[in-house]
Amino acid sequence: MNTARSKASVEHTNQVFYDRLWSSARLVQPQRFNTWPVVSELAAGASQRLEVGPGLRPRLPIKDTHFADISEPALDALASQGGKTHQAGIGRLPFADGSFDLVCALDIIEHVADDLGAVSELARVSRPGANILLSTPLHPEYWTPFDEIVGHYRRYPPQQLLELLDRHGIVVERSAVFGMKPRSSWLLDLGMWFLKHHPRTAMRFYNRLFMPLALKRQQALVLNDGMIDTDGVDEVFLVCRRRAAAFTGA
Repeated sequence: MNTARSKASVEHTNQVFYDRLWSSARLVQPQRFNTWPVVSELAAGASQRLEVGPGLRPRLPIKDTHFADISEPALDALASQGGKTHQAGIGRLPFADGSFDLVCALDIIEHVADDLGAVSELARVSRPGANILLSTPLHPEYWTPFDEIVGHYRRYPPQQLLELLDRHGIVVERSAVFGMKPRSSWLLDLGMWFLKHHPRTAMRFYNRLFMPLALKRQQALVLNDGMIDTDGVDEVFLVCRRRAAAFTGA
């Protein structure tokens, strides 16, 4: 975590960044992401589904899935295709305990100050035995200006992440290397320069050129049992299960 950044500063960065991002973006269908093989498998056996913070990049099937997000344009687009939308953040989800068989929150918990409360909410609305899909960046020492620009509050030491999930009754069953950040350092530096100095131009460029290219160049998601070896891993994707025992809360 970058301790120099206040909660209000991070929240403002997130709101501004994603308002700009979605204002020039189109909805990307979940079938286009490399998460689809595992998602479609799990969704087939889950009639009650929730995705938190999908924006215009949902990973769960859109029709009949509940979506919680703070972005009205994103929710409108999801609702137009049969999604059940709710304007809410991860810290206070408007659902009863044990409502869902499958819960998805990709690239979310690193954006909120109260990650204990966020994970507690994910556990609370999940039924015992439910699958929970998560992704988050790892290793505080990997922090770069990119993390600051996109509104990250922290990167997780892998063991701390596992302990956080375990505290709330969430067990990692499978995992994979994840993320769509450019590997090229010069391309990333160029993108960050544009985000700082010409953010709207950068967002249009990202949505119209980089995102379609990144989708085409995705590699298959290689899932391993348990937690992968995280040495050198920038971001991790987790397939988890909610334990039957009651979670401990925040």
